[in-house]
Amino acid sequence: MSTSLKTAFLLVILTLVFVYIGRLIGGTAGMTIAFIIALVMNLVSYWFSDKIVLAMYRAREVTPEEAPKLHDMVRNVAMQAQIPMPRVYIIPTQAPNAFATGRNPEHAAVAVTEGILRLLEPQELEGVLAHEISHVKNRDILIGSIAATLAGAIGYLAHMAQFALIFGGYGRSSDDEGRGSLIGSLAMIILAPIIALIIQLAISRAREYKADETGAHITRRPLELASALKKISYGTERIPLDANPGTAHLFIMNPLRGGMAGLFSTHPPVEERIERLEKLSREII
Repeated sequence: MSTSLKTAFLLVILTLVFVYIGRLIGGTAGMTIAFIIALVMNLVSYWFSDKIVLAMYRAREVTPEEAPKLHDMVRNVAMQAQIPMPRVYIIPTQAPNAFATGRNPEHAAVAVTEGILRLLEPQELEGVLAHEISHVKNRDILIGSIAATLAGAIGYLAHMAQFALIFGGYGRSSDDEGRGSLIGSLAMIILAPIIALIIQLAISRAREYKADETGAHITRRPLELASALKKISYGTERIPLDANPGTAHLFIMNPLRGGMAGLFSTHPPVEERIERLEKLSREII
């Protein structure tokens, strides 16, 4: 099964979980309302997710006059990827990282931190930009935004189901039916957020591998991206980014460190990414 089909399949599962929780809370009417809410959230994610995330990190759009080298690099990579030139933003933080956003290649933006501009050599930065532009080319950002929105909403609905259970929303028919409904509801309340998180992670991790591969083919220099990943990984350990967990999947490197962040990382291990890029470099050469 291709990555695109796997992603579509996982998004369908997320939507079905969301709708099923709506059914637990409000029966057929609740299921219908949940489905409508899912559609509305997908539309909001489609049209406004880029503006929301750029504002969240105080990203400032820069002109070619303000950042000529960065603009030239983004333009060259976009030309090689055969997509329109994205808008270019700089995030005012010394934490080294970068992300891309936008609903499609015609409405895309690439944002890099001040820290990554200081840390990387030009060819390494080009590898990072190729990775992010690959996300735009593959329309990963839209998929990730929708997945994150649905996963967050599933968690919210699970909390609503808890309140419905506490206040007697279930088990008012016969004893056996009520007991079965109660057990099923409890299982869904506990498992639904976990299922949503696992699906979101599966989508994000698969897309990171794909963006690494596509970006390496764009520049024809996989080792530069591998070198950049090593530096960024070390840099994020030293200077972590104050990031919203719901947007962590957007960045080239997981900006969250410590606690449960490593266990439930939206990114594959950096060592595996580097190993794949090193193998790819031998194939390209």
